[in-house]
Amino acid sequence: MIAGIILAGGRASRVGGGDKMLLPLGPATLLDLLLAALRPQVTALAISANGDPARFAPFFLPVLPDAPGHTGPLAGVAAGLAWAADHGADTLLTVPGDTPFIPKNLATRLGAAPAWAVSDGAVHPLVALWPTAASARLHAWLTNGTDRRVKNFGVALGMRAVIFEDTPDPFFNINTPSDLAAAQARAATLPAR
Repeated sequence: MIAGIILAGGRASRVGGGDKMLLPLGPATLLDLLLAALRPQVTALAISANGDPARFAPFFLPVLPDAPGHTGPLAGVAAGLAWAADHGADTLLTVPGDTPFIPKNLATRLGAAPAWAVSDGAVHPLVALWPTAASARLHAWLTNGTDRRVKNFGVALGMRAVIFEDTPDPFFNINTPSDLAAAQARAATLPAR
């Protein structure tokens, strides 16, 4: 069973602040596009975000804060792994909240956990399948070390690289106003939902 979590990430200061996932993209938001792609792929879905969870109330999803005492993307993965295990899932699919064009068959294409996506020569450490059995190992990694890099933990866990040759890049992420403009243009070409 696969659970999924959307990692809300940082403060989006380069695109005006706030939650990037709530930015409009075509007639929807980034989060709407992610939910449309992810819901058919997972048995349970949550959002990883700190702060007031009420801002995501219209989406009717659990909002998980970072694992206690930790911050950053790996802390979000840790909270997601514990939540997924509590829901009987053996695998957690993670995606960043600023990658609205993920494939509708991402989990299938990634295959067995642990695995992460590679496109255009770049590893996408947060576009990944994690075994929930890695929860204790990640908790120990966060508690005992100073390395908070997702990629380094993934390497230690033995992540398989799965290459995606899709064009345009399905893992295009929005970091700047020009990225948002490019995403708006790309969203305009998507079929109506």
